[in-house]
Amino acid sequence: MRAVVMRGSSLVVDEVADPVPAAGQALVQVRACGICGSDLHFLQHAERLAELSSQVDAPVAAPLDLSRDIVMGHELCAEVLEYGPDTTGPAPGTLVTSVPVLLTMAGVVPLAYNNDYPGGYAERMLLSPPLLLEVPNGLDHRRAALTEPLAVGIHAVARSKIAAGEAAVVLGCGPVGLAVVAGLKLAGIAPVVAADFSARRRQLAEALGADVVVDPATEDVVAAWRRIDGRRPLVIFEAVGTPGMIATAMKAAPSRARILVVGVCMEDDTVQPFFGIAKELDVQFSFAYDPMEFAGALHAIADGRVDVDPLITGVVDLDGVPDAFSELAHPDRHAKILVEP
Repeated sequence: MRAVVMRGSSLVVDEVADPVPAAGQALVQVRACGICGSDLHFLQHAERLAELSSQVDAPVAAPLDLSRDIVMGHELCAEVLEYGPDTTGPAPGTLVTSVPVLLTMAGVVPLAYNNDYPGGYAERMLLSPPLLLEVPNGLDHRRAALTEPLAVGIHAVARSKIAAGEAAVVLGCGPVGLAVVAGLKLAGIAPVVAADFSARRRQLAEALGADVVVDPATEDVVAAWRRIDGRRPLVIFEAVGTPGMIATAMKAAPSRARILVVGVCMEDDTVQPFFGIAKELDVQFSFAYDPMEFAGALHAIADGRVDVDPLITGVVDLDGVPDAFSELAHPDRHAKILVEP
């Protein structure tokens, strides 16, 4: 089959071995797969991710041999083709999505960042039947592929324990920040103030429910919150993931604010503990989601409670993926590009 292969630090479209479902596995045809910011980071920082992952007991990535090919892609919607021996699940032809992991005899394998199983930048891939979710309400494959990134935002909101009567500031309106905005609106939080240098991304934040959007080049986002509210307890969501952003959030935060870090920074960073101590700040971190949050994200899209259409700013086939990675470096052009193999 054809797939987009990460080979070294480059992406090439090539023929790879067809996946064959073993017992307990489903073979699916990929209908749509979103290009995630994590994939952009992985292409640039794979060695660093492999090094850091080896130092923590967390399902970030399987043991990696970066001299071998890797097929990324984990924001997926697919059609069931067939099952391995003695395995059943949704009928062939059913449109499904799944938490992007494969259950194997050796344990749970994160898809997209391993050498042995292809991710969604391929014509076909393997999934685990117990994790398959049928796409409901006639939802099309493009919108269903946005389940995974929305789940990231829903989980970040849940981790923060933000509640009615509290306000939120979102730093960064890339796909993760936009998912946080959507998750906050699902939770009934107001006001939500979102900040990004990109005018296009600020427009998308408004479309997803932000009450106020701010260009940080002209107005400090916490000052904007003080201007429109300034009295509710504040939760700050850091969704940029570049060095210095946690320190910036801590310096700007009001006393006893909470900071939830969901942007993934691949470089070493520093903070000034005095700001956290003097203002009694709480800083916590968020990663991925749980299966219930994933299912909740799918139903929020299918029920029309979250309109993900504004996020889909481009669609490419496998041959267009390398150029799409380059395009996504320009925040005013795209939010989410989908791959349709």
